Amino acid sequence: MKFDKPFKIGAHMGISKGFHLVPKETVEEVGGNAFQIFNHSPRFWKVSLPSEEDVVLFHQSVAQYRLDYKNTLVHSSYLINLASPKDEGYEKSIATMIQEIKICDLLKIPYLNVHPGSHLGEGEGFGISRIGNALNRIFIDTPDSQTMILLEGVSPKGGNIGYYPSQMKDIIDCVHPDFAHRIGYCYDTCHGFDAGFNITKQEGVQGLIDAIRKDLGWDRLKMIHLNDSKYPLNAHQDRHARIGEGTIGKEGFKTFFSFKEWQDIPLLLETPGDNPEHREDIETIREILHEIDPADGWDWRKS
Repeated sequence: MKFDKPFKIGAHMGISKGFHLVPKETVEEVGGNAFQIFNHSPRFWKVSLPSEEDVVLFHQSVAQYRLDYKNTLVHSSYLINLASPKDEGYEKSIATMIQEIKICDLLKIPYLNVHPGSHLGEGEGFGISRIGNALNRIFIDTPDSQTMILLEGVSPKGGNIGYYPSQMKDIIDCVHPDFAHRIGYCYDTCHGFDAGFNITKQEGVQGLIDAIRKDLGWDRLKMIHLNDSKYPLNAHQDRHARIGEGTIGKEGFKTFFSFKEWQDIPLLLETPGDNPEHREDIETIREILHEIDPADGWDWRKS
């Protein structure tokens, strides 16, 4: 098999030293050309907009390291639950996402990733309706935003909604048609494995691709979280492992990457560890890609 374009690969990056250092660390420390960040502390409701200086320095750094904004992503707060039946948490979730979108716009990061939410025992129909209503309110309050919200595929545990593309379709169907263009999809290889998509088999990868095309349309798939899984297929556990060290394994990812569809989608690690570990995981990915295609047309470092 021959790849015909460079891959876009990176990792979740820390922002404690400032937004402006993320591009530098992405390229020099991790060896990637894409990244994901939080744009505030994910464990607190309070959100502060970055200073004008922080924003300018970030844009200068993106330009200096020749990164493409289309390959960047913000992950929303861990506290957000757009399906919550608890009104206080629900309202805080909506307000926090509106602030996160404002920061995305300042940083020109085009995508905000969110776990759709958990219905906390109230039932899937309730949760889907609740998420749709929340998204409508968020879009109404951010009419001039260029940010697209990516609904991330989750593990089927704890009342989570969104572990199959068909559930994402149900959510999108609850959103006003005027806002549908502002919703995309992020697939997580660990979560999908948890939900029964066996990407270690050719038929499993094809089944995943077919499900995305049928239920969402391929154009909605904007990002992939590339994680191995500590638990076996369909375990409903949601425990990420480093690439090649889990139950998907190197051979499983070799099967996954043997489909050209993933060449166009940025691949972002959320594996355990920090920059040194992410660099090692990216080296593992490069080894897998080299086994599939010994030529270097896929190598983003040579583009």
